[in-house]
Amino acid sequence: MATNIGIMDSAYFVGRSEILAWINSTLQLNLSKVEDACSGAVHCQLLDAAHPGTVPMHKVNFDAKNEYDMIQNYKVLQDVFNKLKITKHIEVSKLVKGRPLDNLEFMQWMKRYCDSVNSGLHHDYNPVERREVCKGGRETSKKSAQSQASTKASTTSRPHSSHNARKNDGSSAANARNQAPKVTSTKPSSAGGPAYDEQITALKLSVDSLEKERDFYFAKLRDIEILCQIPEIEQSPVVAAIQKILYATDDDGTAVAEAQAIISGGQKEAEQLSPIAEASEEKSCSEIRKRKIIANLDFDAAGTTNLSPRQRLSDVSDVHCSESPLMTC
Repeated sequence: MATNIGIMDSAYFVGRSEILAWINSTLQLNLSKVEDACSGAVHCQLLDAAHPGTVPMHKVNFDAKNEYDMIQNYKVLQDVFNKLKITKHIEVSKLVKGRPLDNLEFMQWMKRYCDSVNSGLHHDYNPVERREVCKGGRETSKKSAQSQASTKASTTSRPHSSHNARKNDGSSAANARNQAPKVTSTKPSSAGGPAYDEQITALKLSVDSLEKERDFYFAKLRDIEILCQIPEIEQSPVVAAIQKILYATDDDGTAVAEAQAIISGGQKEAEQLSPIAEASEEKSCSEIRKRKIIANLDFDAAGTTNLSPRQRLSDVSDVHCSESPLMTC
């Protein structure tokens, strides 16, 4: 059973049309876009189809329009995930925005998971009946049935209407051939078709991924800018060089050269001695002198204490001989 699948798994290469066909056939809906399922109600019912009776469908809201109601649906889905011990992370904040890429990726994962349960076969599952207990589920079923009926009617009426139009316009077309010059090039129909829909979908996905990449790198640059505004390092040459590159408006490469010049100039200034450095050197020299004087005094004291008694008596006799009044007499 697939709970965590890699981003390079084949499940994430399933096309949008196949995903829509799978949703509509499983739940008897008529969704035209994958992002129409961003409310989370469709995800809940797909999981209910895979595990009948597991999802409390009376808590699911198919009429969710705002983010608060959508989040409630995803809470129900997360509770079922926890009950089934599914470790898939649900990015609710991205799904409720209705972005095509995020909703497509999550729906691709849902399809892979549901296909792994009983080989994707849902026996004796009535999606319309299960949806009736949901809030707005009955209206959703009615809208889907009406849209399906209108689609079938339009497809069946197209051949008759086009055939009648050809008969009525036969004479006018013949006159137009005699009067107007022949046109060799043909223009594509404004209706588009599946090929144009796929191209539009691919462009939307690429734009969405580019926007994500842009936001990611912009956030990184913003973090660097905030870091450079710290007062303790704001005056640093390296910070000035980084700001020079960040705020550059031209792409001619001069900003990088100027930043390198700022860094090299800061290094030259650091090599020159400042008054503070000279004072510190004088202080260190005075400390060395004090240490020498203290060392000499300690050495003399140690010498006197280590003299033998005979040496001390000789020293005393020398003092008496030289300075005693009796000896002078």
